Amino acid sequence: MSTSPLAVVTGARRGIGAAIAIEMASAGFDVAITDIDTGGAEATLDAIAARGRRGALFESDLSAIDSHAAVVERIVAWGGPIACLVNNAGVPAVQRGDLLDVTALNYDRALDINLRGTFFFTQAVARHMAATRSDAARTVVTVSSVSAEMASPERGEYCVSKAGLTMVTKLFALRLAALGVGVFEVRPGVIRTPMTEGVASHYDQRIANGLVPMGRWGEPADVACAVAALAGGRLAFATGSVINVDGALSIQRL
Repeated sequence: MSTSPLAVVTGARRGIGAAIAIEMASAGFDVAITDIDTGGAEATLDAIAARGRRGALFESDLSAIDSHAAVVERIVAWGGPIACLVNNAGVPAVQRGDLLDVTALNYDRALDINLRGTFFFTQAVARHMAATRSDAARTVVTVSSVSAEMASPERGEYCVSKAGLTMVTKLFALRLAALGVGVFEVRPGVIRTPMTEGVASHYDQRIANGLVPMGRWGEPADVACAVAALAGGRLAFATGSVINVDGALSIQRL
């Protein structure tokens, strides 16, 4: 079995998750990636292997909380004790529109995956960490969004789901502190991914008009570098902290 620490990155088949998985491999981790769709992950797994680390894809529906314990067991059987969990998987609002038109079905979908699923998958990994001794630094990093704090009424259910992740981070930071596990939240801003392709022209114009003080889109690598820096354990005493990866988008201005 590999002596490298093991990271689990949810929703890592493509986009931000794939960039995180590859950066974690560059940082010395073997990487287990999870996704509800197992197709199209070859490039990510090849990139992990090219960095001299092991990678494997595990099918996982984050909203199916009864399956979480079994997924964790399969990952541990493959890669050994989990040193880092990166909660990246999530979905956008089904459609943007009037807050008064949000349906219960679309609201429940966002919260079942983004918040409820993430909470219980974190719980499953935290139980494993609590039951396992490890000399490696251990961390939990949750990728939320600037929408955890910045309100977008046209996608209210998404904002609610991300705001809830801020409290999830605080709760697990407190629960796992005595175990030496650092727990962090990373809030990306406007990041160029497959998820934002449909609104790219909208944000191109808004960025050109000054929405992002740094004057550019964020890239998946921007988020990945922040996650990998936190995952190494050197910032463990800062547990519970939030890192904004948004080009100063979320700073209040006059």
